[in-house]
Amino acid sequence: MSSLSSIRTSTILIASAGVIVTGFLAYAVYFDHKRRSDPEFRKALKRESRKEARVAKEEAEAQGVQQKEAIKNAVDEAKEEGFPTDVEDKEAFFMNEVGQGEVLCQDSSKQVEAALCFYKALKVYPQPRDLIQIYDKTVPKPVIDILAEMIALDPTISVGPFGASGSGPGSAAGIDD
Repeated sequence: MSSLSSIRTSTILIASAGVIVTGFLAYAVYFDHKRRSDPEFRKALKRESRKEARVAKEEAEAQGVQQKEAIKNAVDEAKEEGFPTDVEDKEAFFMNEVGQGEVLCQDSSKQVEAALCFYKALKVYPQPRDLIQIYDKTVPKPVIDILAEMIALDPTISVGPFGASGSGPGSAAGIDD
């Protein structure tokens, strides 16, 4: 009798699953038909889609503003803390910051902190342009982008012909007051 009972149970389970799948497919067909034929339904879907896109865009803009503010605050705090002036201290500081930055790069939620470590290392490095080329090859792109914003906020870092070296157009040395 137990084999007859197990057959009935499995039959009931299979039938139930068939009913659920059939219901789902019927809803999908109904939704597709309504989407294709009812102009009001299509308009409502488009409105909802636009609303979701607008909300996502506003959230992305707000997050971008918050990140820029966090970057500016981090650079200001680093400047306030100061940087070592002794050669040996600079070397130890550089190695510490690069190592800490590499560790922080592994965690995508700490990109600003990682970029700040690389920024601090860049501040004490004698040839910033060379170090940036190394960063370009080894540091993840999102962190490099944040680092670029940090460098843009600090005119004392000479990274190219238009840097703080005074040799480029628009630099303070080429402007007569």
